[in-house]
Amino acid sequence: MEYMSQEGYDKLVAELRQMENVELPQVRDAIAEARDKGDLSENFEYHAAKREQARLLGRIRFKQKVLANARVIDMSRLGTDSVQLLSRVEMTNLTTNTRMTYTIASPNEANLREGKISIKSPIAQALLNKKVGDVVDVRVPAGMMKFRIESISL
Repeated sequence: MEYMSQEGYDKLVAELRQMENVELPQVRDAIAEARDKGDLSENFEYHAAKREQARLLGRIRFKQKVLANARVIDMSRLGTDSVQLLSRVEMTNLTTNTRMTYTIASPNEANLREGKISIKSPIAQALLNKKVGDVVDVRVPAGMMKFRIESISL
């Protein structure tokens, strides 16, 4: 079971529909077109289209599985007293004295450009259940980092 936001769930549904209703028919058309060109044993276009179809079907199955096991979190039941999934955490890196803000998200919603880190990441794991003012030591691939939690919101 994987917990996620309503926004993340809706985005995943939209991606799945795009793949099933647009991309898959395009790949099937490419296969049919390549098949019409004759000898399949030396037909690069046919083999490339079949590989693309297999890749796309694998992605579709993966997204279907994620959606089947997804549980949407009711944001109204979440608090801001401690860090948890979907918390927006503002913190200070005590080593460099820089501020940063991250939202703790499910692995499928994680996107560093949007400021969303996976709940399975070392930083998120260290922050879980911590409160405002807590200082957290985090072991990351680059070494140890020290953060102070400044605020928690949703």
